[in-house]
Amino acid sequence: MTTQFRPTDTIRQEAQALGRNLHNLQGVLLSQREILRQRGMTLPSAVFTLLEDAQITMQDLINGLKEEEEALRQLRALTQTAALINSTLDLDEVLSQAMDTVLRLTGAERGYLMLRNEQTGEMEYRVARNLDRETIAQDAFTVSRSVIKRVAETGEPVVTTNAQDDPRFAAQESIVSFALRSILCVPLKSKGHVIGVIYADNRIRAGLFGDSELAMLNAFANQAAIAIENARLFERIRAALAEISEIKALLDDVFASIPSGVIVTDASDQITLLNDAACDILRLTPEQVIGGVLPARLPMLADSLSRALEATRLENRRMSVELQAEVETRGTRTLSVRLSPLRDARQSIEGVAIVMDDLTEARQREAQLNVIRRYLPPAMVDNIQSIAQLGLGGVRRDITVLYVDIRLPGVLLADLSPQQQLAELNRYVALCCEPIHRFGGVIDKFMGTEIMALFNTQLNPSATHAWDAVRAALDIAAAFAGLGDPDTPPTQPCYAIGIHSGIATMGNVGSKVRREFTAIGDTVNLAHRLLDLAGDNEILASQEVYNACEVHLPQITEHVRTTDRGEIEIRGRQQPARIYQFEWEG
Repeated sequence: MTTQFRPTDTIRQEAQALGRNLHNLQGVLLSQREILRQRGMTLPSAVFTLLEDAQITMQDLINGLKEEEEALRQLRALTQTAALINSTLDLDEVLSQAMDTVLRLTGAERGYLMLRNEQTGEMEYRVARNLDRETIAQDAFTVSRSVIKRVAETGEPVVTTNAQDDPRFAAQESIVSFALRSILCVPLKSKGHVIGVIYADNRIRAGLFGDSELAMLNAFANQAAIAIENARLFERIRAALAEISEIKALLDDVFASIPSGVIVTDASDQITLLNDAACDILRLTPEQVIGGVLPARLPMLADSLSRALEATRLENRRMSVELQAEVETRGTRTLSVRLSPLRDARQSIEGVAIVMDDLTEARQREAQLNVIRRYLPPAMVDNIQSIAQLGLGGVRRDITVLYVDIRLPGVLLADLSPQQQLAELNRYVALCCEPIHRFGGVIDKFMGTEIMALFNTQLNPSATHAWDAVRAALDIAAAFAGLGDPDTPPTQPCYAIGIHSGIATMGNVGSKVRREFTAIGDTVNLAHRLLDLAGDNEILASQEVYNACEVHLPQITEHVRTTDRGEIEIRGRQQPARIYQFEWEG
């Protein structure tokens, strides 16, 4: 059998009705008592006493029921509001609801909620409301700071029924100035620490707050403190998540913008990340790769990287390899791969970062340039971009021009086939090119048995270009001197060299589709004229070259002899030119 409890308000109403009936019964008996006396009948005197006692008992019951109803109402309100403030994690909403609840439960005129600033430790106003749930502006705050300070420091609640007469606060300026009467202030505690206070007051009514209001507000404050801490924690988590999301978005942008391909694996070789560049290099999508182990998802890399991956994990060091990979729709690709261990806070290996660059086009260009270097001067190939920027125009520049003519005796070539003759010529051409390159010269062109070299162009600037050219010529002479038997000159290859320094026009000559970097002008012509004048195994240089080299000549007098050959007439020039001969005697 289920017992059903009736609400206290119903019981109170029945008790009130019973009390009225007792009162009415007493009135009826009093009115009938005289009639009964006339008839010789009397009522026992105890009847009226019993009725009065019953009425008193009934009134006490009614009053008790009223108090229980009020307590029950407060408990219900407390339960409902506690659930309400815990239903949201928005701190401002929690504080507003908490303040409205305080005003409703206590009947206070105004309420203030203060929280301790987590950075400064100071108490700060967060919510101020009046009985009509209207927000009170900060400049209208009129509170007892001494009460708030006391509660915040001691963690003990304060209640006063009449602050004006309370010896603890009667002398406080705020109490007197603001005519504060009823004050109730309780701490908000979390884990034993005061995180704020709830303050309520009434400037008109005294005796508004008692022990029941204090107990109720203390209970509510405990619930409110938990709700506030939860909301604060949520705010911190939300701020941290926002910061993490912002950092992640930034890292994603950085990760996506890295031109190199990046693949990240965990300790078991499972692929966890790869960027757009890696997808482009390997012609894969993230869905095809992420979540699988590297050997299964990237077989084109697995065999070549297996030993490097193992060394990176086990030896905790970075590795670099260059490998060939067959990529679908792209064919064989040359990849430069760098592997780095990923460590946690305890320096334990938790994965590997693989960074790759596609070097296929670069390697192809290098191969092409290696072929081109066989036909063009190295300096020209290495600075091909600088040369291209010169366009088809030119600039005037002080340079040194060196001409070499390789003279192969006819008796040497008579019995050789054309292929053998070219091979023999190339042998001596190589003998001349090496010294020219060693002293920074640019070989402009090969013309049969002649070589034209330039010093101090835009490609090979040098403050000692004339001396560089002379040293290259002397090294060529030394190389030829060490070749064969000087006693059989008819069969001994020889050389002739002409050198001149002066202003020439430097630049590209040709068309948009075919051009050549060269020098033109009188300086070039005079250098070639000196070549024509030079005899076998002779080095002829102009006065300009000799003057530029004179300061250096004492360094080589042991091996080199210079001879003033006097002035000669040069075809096409009005003024004669003085020439000097450099002879190698090493």
